[in-house]
Amino acid sequence: MISAVEARQDARRLKRNRFVMGLARGLAGALLFALPMLMTMEMWYLGFYISRERLLLLMLLNIPLLIVLSHRIGFEKTLTWREAIRDAIVAYGIGIVASTVILLAFGLLKGDMPLSEWIGKIALQAVPASIGAMLGRSQLAGDADDEDEDEDDEEDDEEQERKTSYGGELFLMAAGALFLSLNVAPTEEMIVLAYKMTPWHALAILVLSIGLMHGFVYAVSFEGGHELSPETPWWHAFIRFTLPGYAIALMISLYALWTFERINDTASVEIIISMIVLGFPAALGAAAARLIL
Repeated sequence: MISAVEARQDARRLKRNRFVMGLARGLAGALLFALPMLMTMEMWYLGFYISRERLLLLMLLNIPLLIVLSHRIGFEKTLTWREAIRDAIVAYGIGIVASTVILLAFGLLKGDMPLSEWIGKIALQAVPASIGAMLGRSQLAGDADDEDEDEDDEEDDEEQERKTSYGGELFLMAAGALFLSLNVAPTEEMIVLAYKMTPWHALAILVLSIGLMHGFVYAVSFEGGHELSPETPWWHAFIRFTLPGYAIALMISLYALWTFERINDTASVEIIISMIVLGFPAALGAAAARLIL
């Protein structure tokens, strides 16, 4: 017969093992989701010349983003915001370590570089890497985790409440839009596409973005998608979620373009078209976030 002391030790050991497994998944997620940016030439150079004020703002905004994501999909179930903050710090640390190791392995950090360039490159890459570390728990969880999650009904009810919160849905769309925007916003192709496109092309991309965003979540029955009840009109979800979600994707796109200095000394029309171009992957990222998180 197991004593109370042994039961508590087993519980602590199980909790510790889950956290360690979460760290491993976080590292895998950081590499899996952030590797495209770690191997993008524009991101290497941005770490050298990006405005330090804009980089600092991006880093600061990433902290509450990680905290809220941690409260939802952290390395283990977080019942308090203190635990969520702990997981967010761990995720940021994983992002910093993973970015440093990969940049060193590729020879992009060298001893003769100034310290400011080291810090700029690592800090810039650590933002998407830390988000990837947090996403690793959600996307790389195994069947054993699913069984553990079913053991506590109260925690499941709390998790479901977070999933169905309207504000939470909008936040997840913002997180997904930001993550995909960070993948492509630094590239020259965004500016080239905006330069080559006419307003009619931009309008077509806008309509296509909204249609795909709505269809991914409500129409094509992806696993994790949202089904409307028969008595709910189709336009209800379109107005309540899709249009606000696309507006969020556009705002995130504008912020990403501003952060990476892609719209400096640019005409208003070109800025709008650039927003719409970047809004296409951002909208898909927003829709995907509702499906997978």
